[in-house]
Amino acid sequence: MTVDLSLCPCGSTGPYESCCGAFHSGTALPETAEQLMRSRYSAYVKAEIDYLKQTLWPAYQKQFDPVGTLIRAKDSRWIGLEILASGAGQKKDKEGFVLFIARSVVNDRANEQREKSLFRQKVGRWYYLRALPESQSKSD
Repeated sequence: MTVDLSLCPCGSTGPYESCCGAFHSGTALPETAEQLMRSRYSAYVKAEIDYLKQTLWPAYQKQFDPVGTLIRAKDSRWIGLEILASGAGQKKDKEGFVLFIARSVVNDRANEQREKSLFRQKVGRWYYLRALPESQSKSD
């Protein structure tokens, strides 16, 4: 199987440069929680560690581990992202969630990370806040 490396790893059918690459380079901002989630997955694939820190909720950025995150990104062969559900998270919303499965291979072992992520918008910019239990939609 041949993989087209110019396509965005987030699963869109567009080229990386005009999809998540625009977010990673800072020429555009994600307009929805799902766009941010997809761009964060692509950031792991492309080892864009600064972007992962910048899109983490500001109060949590001091605890961000760039070395550990880089090791996780580089030690994984990322093989796909599947969005299972999302709620709110549009331009006009303050919060939203995305339920996804990120697939990778680490040390020759298949790995699936299933997570329901909570995103929050602040001053027109979306941030990853935390993982939620799958039965929960918002930060109650």
